[in-house]
Amino acid sequence: MKLLVEISPHSKANYDIPYIMRQVIIALIPAITASIIIFKIRAVIVLASCIISAAVTEEVTLRIRKKPSAIKDSSAILTGILLALVLPPSLPWWAASLGAIFAVLVGKQLFGGLGQNIFNPALLGRAFLMAAYPVMLTSWTQPFTLSAVTSATPLSLWKFSHIITNTKSLFLGNVSGSLGETSAIAIIIGGLYLIIRKIADWRAPLGMFISIASISTIAYSLNPANASPLFHLFAGGAMLGMFFMVTDPVTTPVTKSGRLIFGLCVGALVMTIRFFAGLPEGVMYSILFFNAFVPLINKLTKPKSFGR
Repeated sequence: MKLLVEISPHSKANYDIPYIMRQVIIALIPAITASIIIFKIRAVIVLASCIISAAVTEEVTLRIRKKPSAIKDSSAILTGILLALVLPPSLPWWAASLGAIFAVLVGKQLFGGLGQNIFNPALLGRAFLMAAYPVMLTSWTQPFTLSAVTSATPLSLWKFSHIITNTKSLFLGNVSGSLGETSAIAIIIGGLYLIIRKIADWRAPLGMFISIASISTIAYSLNPANASPLFHLFAGGAMLGMFFMVTDPVTTPVTKSGRLIFGLCVGALVMTIRFFAGLPEGVMYSILFFNAFVPLINKLTKPKSFGR
């Protein structure tokens, strides 16, 4: 009898990894489209650089490791898209490519490949670029213009200048920011698609939503200068992280209660960073930080065995 040794999960569903990856890519189409409309050719350059670099890096690495090609599962393409959507539109193509190479090589293949990575590869790639090129990663372009005019993000304006961007601009995307973080409506459409299609579990996004909404509501009631809950939900990377980062099946808890706890913790740390840290945004660091606690959360929320 032939014995097959495979990584988890061992219980198979009606859909496979390529199907899930492609569904997530489909869900990202509204955000991709919005980024191209808002930032034009700059968005196309960053997206293309990340996608091509991620796919090529994965294929080269797998050949070196003498593993079969994984281009058909679309996971590297998805990593490239997610990385591009958390990068500023003014980032040079070579820097975007470098981030994608790091995301796939270190964030994914170094851990053994798909399904074995501890941290979200796209966010790890952005963290690398943030450490290597902090000025580039904090230089923002005005929306709907091809010029190199820079402007602050809504969170930067709020934190450092006490200027609160109106909700309509945040909702539609008429603000500066990363490619996929500007138009809240585009992200919400894609996120709801994932949840309705049951590609993503609703518990982690709900937990993150509860934390951000409740903490910002309390802060706003104490001082209106802290901005409304809608501002904190729509500004920065909250929505993208809520629907497309904390729902990653590899780097988030496997238990239902664990996913809710994970989302609650991420949202609470996001608000802590926004209110008390020197950075205006903390979605990336919050998710990466609690990625490291996923094994512990799984252990603490492990259900009792049947009959015991």
